[in-house]
Amino acid sequence: MEVAAIITDSQLNIIAQAPNLVIQHPKHVLDKMGEWCKTTHAHTGLTEQCLVSNTTVEKADEILYEFLKKHTVYKKSPLAGNTVHNDKKFMEKFMPRSYDFLHYRIIDVSSFHEIFLRWLPSIAASLPEKKGSHKALNDIKESINQLAYYKRAVFDKLKI
Repeated sequence: MEVAAIITDSQLNIIAQAPNLVIQHPKHVLDKMGEWCKTTHAHTGLTEQCLVSNTTVEKADEILYEFLKKHTVYKKSPLAGNTVHNDKKFMEKFMPRSYDFLHYRIIDVSSFHEIFLRWLPSIAASLPEKKGSHKALNDIKESINQLAYYKRAVFDKLKI
């Protein structure tokens, strides 16, 4: 429904932000969403935005590809965020140019959270609360903030 991207350096400083793109979908496609999706995306306004958008998924792929080409190196940047395996599957099927440009590895912030819940629950318990807006750009920023928290709380304190 939405495509957004933020490029960071290895220290999670933001380098560039792609335009937030809402993908055009006809009503009969949106009507097939599950109830959770219908309720959530109606609340955020995303469903209505999809109905009036002129951006096809092919155009979004082209825009994202050009953004990646400008700000990253071919096959060097992993896809990162919370539960990004679904995003990767979507990109592989519908956004092949952008998908091919990325590294094959992913950084799944949700996996970090699950690890810390099990091995360092005090660290996980202090994680700043997610707002869960379910808007692409906000979710990306929350993922960066979560990873930055784990970096500060654990990795920056390691003396190797």
